[in-house]
Amino acid sequence: MMRRHALLWVLAFLFVWPAAAQDQIVKLPGPGGATLVARVVRPPGEARQPLVVINHGSPADGSQRARMEPPRYSALSSWFLARGYVVALPLRRGYGESGGTWAEAYGRCDAPDYYSAGLQSAADVQATIDFMRTQPYVAPDRTLVVGQSAGGWATVALSSRNPPGVPGMINFAGGRGGHQKLPGGGIGNCTPEALVQAAGKYGATARVPLLWIYAENDSFFEPALARRMVAAYDASGGKATFRPVGAFGRDGHSLAGSNDGAAIWAPLVQNFLAGLR
Repeated sequence: MMRRHALLWVLAFLFVWPAAAQDQIVKLPGPGGATLVARVVRPPGEARQPLVVINHGSPADGSQRARMEPPRYSALSSWFLARGYVVALPLRRGYGESGGTWAEAYGRCDAPDYYSAGLQSAADVQATIDFMRTQPYVAPDRTLVVGQSAGGWATVALSSRNPPGVPGMINFAGGRGGHQKLPGGGIGNCTPEALVQAAGKYGATARVPLLWIYAENDSFFEPALARRMVAAYDASGGKATFRPVGAFGRDGHSLAGSNDGAAIWAPLVQNFLAGLR
């Protein structure tokens, strides 16, 4: 039954994007004079519509950054398109054809600065919001921010800045430092405690509602770590809604990017948005 439900979601999305949406690649001004590349998908017509900015992850192998293309996140994009949103999917600095130096480095694996790295990512997200709000088809005061993995971490970081006109944000499997070579030679997460501390630091100033969705079999950020990050964020003043889900596919880290994941996340996202003011 669950697989059939997921298939119905996929079919619904496939009929929405190709048939009606306008899909284009745009260039926009980023931090420090860099030029960012973004995919923009929007409903037909010229009426001003709410905006959602969907933010990509970062490959564990840094050599892959230069080959990245503007993301699609087809299921997520189609879900928001069907609800009248303009969807912007930017490539941050140092990814693919976006200009500027990669700004998200967090330093040594045994002493990472996840806090500052996240704010660098958040600056690119904010630049995307600022540009898109100048477009005649975007409502300037109704914006959602969504991110997966490093893009989820960028979303958490941006929440600490409480950007105006953003009533809510969604973090899928957010974090940094996963699948890295550890000082001892193994592969794992670089200093998980530093992620927890950075999450708490973001939460100290964040007041925008933030939905956190993590799968049980996420190989980058396992359930106990996700819970600790959320707890630290909330304890310092953040407004987190934590929705852990069961195992998804071979690796739950792919939940947001997989069409099959829509049957799991769509009801959670719908309920979250329904509760926003």
